[in-house]
Amino acid sequence: MTVRVHHLNAGTMRPPGGRLVDGRPGLLRRSELVCHCLLVDTGSELVLVDTGIGLQGARRPAEWLGSQFVLLTNPARDEELTAHRQIERLGYSPSDVGHIVLTHLDLDHAGGLADFPQATVHVYGRELKALHSETGLAGRTRYRQAHFAHGPKFSAYDEDGDDWFGFASVRQLTGLPPEIVLVPLIGHTRGHAGVAVDTGKGWLLHAGDAYFFHGQLDPMGARHTPGLRVFERLVQTERGPRIENLHRLRALNAEHGDEVTVFSAHDATELERSLG
Repeated sequence: MTVRVHHLNAGTMRPPGGRLVDGRPGLLRRSELVCHCLLVDTGSELVLVDTGIGLQGARRPAEWLGSQFVLLTNPARDEELTAHRQIERLGYSPSDVGHIVLTHLDLDHAGGLADFPQATVHVYGRELKALHSETGLAGRTRYRQAHFAHGPKFSAYDEDGDDWFGFASVRQLTGLPPEIVLVPLIGHTRGHAGVAVDTGKGWLLHAGDAYFFHGQLDPMGARHTPGLRVFERLVQTERGPRIENLHRLRALNAEHGDEVTVFSAHDATELERSLG
């Protein structure tokens, strides 16, 4: 099966820091981070990979996303950036989104779940357990209970024995074609995963927040920005697995870059490359 893939930016964030955050010229400006999502047209239905901040995040960001997140990231209050509105502009109906596959349940990745209440939501099992067990400040800030109040139809997976380019994976997602694969990448959260899509012309791997800056995968010598380096460490849940998976992604990019295009969720440069 050949699937059609659309790359979306479902939420722009502009924290201070300029090049110290996004690596682009200029220091005395706000940086630019994106919410890179995929819309996959299988021919029979639509599959969304991550949702971005959602309609409510654009309409009432402090209430929906939390005042701490809004103060830190300064998300754009633009409904036209949401996955819901972009799907409409592409000529589809949002009600045709039958499945959502999430890298994890953080607010900027699952904030739009309520915009697609009919969809089955696929997630790695450890992440769903974290949603119900994470306590304290981390649980309140990264997992926003309002995002799940509509009762999403979760489909969780604990088996990860299938091989995908040397990574353990889940290849049989209920109701989805084998071209869409869940690839556990623990570290940023307890159940963080990448989502791989076989386009028929090569694989895409949405690596979520397994890394934040494109230079981290540079085979000639990894580069990072100081702002994102600090943020990455502050929000990690399991440091050892996160670093191990970053090294494995770098090796994947070096050894199979002609077969697999790896990208992260928030890097504007990677999104521009994907859009061509």
